[in-house]
Formats: sequence, structure tokens, C-alpha cells
Amino acid sequence: MVEAESQGGVSIRGLRFSYDRGFAIEVARLDVAAGEQVLFAGASGCGKSTLLHLIAGIETPEAGSILVRGTDICALRGSTRDTFRGRHVGMVFQTFQLLQGFTALENVMLSLMLGAPTLDQPRVRAEAALERLGMRDVHAPVDRLSVGQQQRVAVARAVVTEPSVVLADEPTASLDPANAEAAVELIRSAARVAGAALIVTSHDPALRRVFTRTVDVSQFGVAAAAGRKGAAR
Repeated sequence: MVEAESQGGVSIRGLRFSYDRGFAIEVARLDVAAGEQVLFAGASGCGKSTLLHLIAGIETPEAGSILVRGTDICALRGSTRDTFRGRHVGMVFQTFQLLQGFTALENVMLSLMLGAPTLDQPRVRAEAALERLGMRDVHAPVDRLSVGQQQRVAVARAVVTEPSVVLADEPTASLDPANAEAAVELIRSAARVAGAALIVTSHDPALRRVFTRTVDVSQFGVAAAAGRKGAAR
């Protein structure tokens, strides 16, 4: 595989993160190329969400580097890290985390204005992102939208900044099988159009057939006092 640091994807080296409960995640090497779509699988509690948060710079590791679009997000601090994340990392949360009291359009526009203020025509870009995902009533308050419509807004918000990587944390956890498959395809399609790498976490074994590459995150789990264990490509 072409290493991600030269291609705008994600590249992890020598990563270690420890939990208070005596458990740690250690990743010697892991690359996700630009435009690649990868499933992070494993049982609940194995560290999938934590690894996603480390890639996003929400959590900080004890050691190692995580390159996103060639920049070590672990080395960034404070507002510099927040600005980088807003511009280059799109996130789809399980509970969407939309701003209540705001419209679909306003939610997506705020993502642009805060994450990518140098991009011109934020309203036009936000409207186009929503329309591509089948959202017609962009002026509807998000609290009046169906769950499916709210997910479309969340996906539009994640890709509107033209990020290098999109991270989706358990996006199908509360959905039935038919809606889960449709939700994943929505996210995959949006990331593909944006030209972004995509990492989706899930403990649902049915999703393994959807992705051409699956990384079992449980291989990275070790006792906090133990030596390093395993790596993935």
C-alpha cells in the first residue's frame, strides 16, 4: 500500500494510549490512503471509538504520531489543533450532535464558517452539500426532521469542508439492518464525492461485507503494563 503521509490520508506510527482501567491501545503502524474506505471492527469496548478520537485529535496519545494530510495532529495544541480538525477532519457522530434550534442549512453553514472560513460562498456550498444528499427542505429546523433526515444533515456537515478524512463513529448502532445499510452507503457515497478517506467504526459483523478492507481494532488492545502487540496495514 502507498504510505498515507504522501497521499493525504492517515498514517499512524508507534501509537500508545492508556486507559485508567489498566488497558491500553498500541498501534505500531497503520495507514489509510487518500480516498480509501476502511471499517474499524471489533466488540464493544475494544477501543474503536478511542482510536477514532485519537485520529481526530480529540484525545492525545502518550506516544506516537498520527499524520492527517501530512500533519502530525498529535503535535498540534489548543486552537491550532481545533482549526486543523475543523478544516481537514469531518466527523459523523452516532447521535448526530446537530445544533438544535437551527435549520439544516445553518448547521452545515456553521461547519463551513468555523472549520473552513477561507472557502468562499458558504451558503452555496452548504445548500449544494445538502441537495446532493437528497435534503430538499434545507430551511427546516433540525429538531423537526426525521432521524434519516438528521443523518443526512450530519453527513453534509462532515463533508462540506472538503476534508481529507471522514470519521463515522458507530453510525448504524441504533438502526435496523435495512436502514443501517442505507446509512452506510450514504456516508460512503458522500466521502467518495468529497475525495476523502473514510473510516467507519462498528461492532456489526454485517458491515464487513460492505467494505473491501476491515481492521480488527481488538488486535491493538494490551494490558497497560505489557509489551507492544501487533500492527495492521
